Amino acid sequence: MHPHEIPPGVQEVILPSGERALAYSTGPTTPPPPPAPTAPAAQPIPAWAKTTALLAPTVGGGIAVAAVGLSAAAPGLVAVSHALWSAVAAIAAGGIAAAVVIGRVRARITAAQRPHITQHITATGLFGRANGTINHR
Repeated sequence: MHPHEIPPGVQEVILPSGERALAYSTGPTTPPPPPAPTAPAAQPIPAWAKTTALLAPTVGGGIAVAAVGLSAAAPGLVAVSHALWSAVAAIAAGGIAAAVVIGRVRARITAAQRPHITQHITATGLFGRANGTINHR
């Protein structure tokens, strides 16, 4: 057969024994052409990206200045923290002492003035009316 007589989808192959034979192809006979390269379209930069890009050096600079200030003030901050802990301990001790003193004074005052109240309630029958007396001493 001449090459122009071979139907589409059939190709001529050479077998390992050297014979030529016709075979159906199972895949595309020619590779598909590569896609044409396209230039990427320019897109505008979003406003949030611009704002972030402008703020990043400012925030970084502020953090750097704060770090330098803290390192210079470190000895003073240590002294202030010790003074604050001492003040907290003194306030806590004073509060506990005040609570104990107030509790003892209140107990003495109320022990002398505490009224003794008793109630006597009686009722007859399952659905009877209850009568009672209250005594204050």
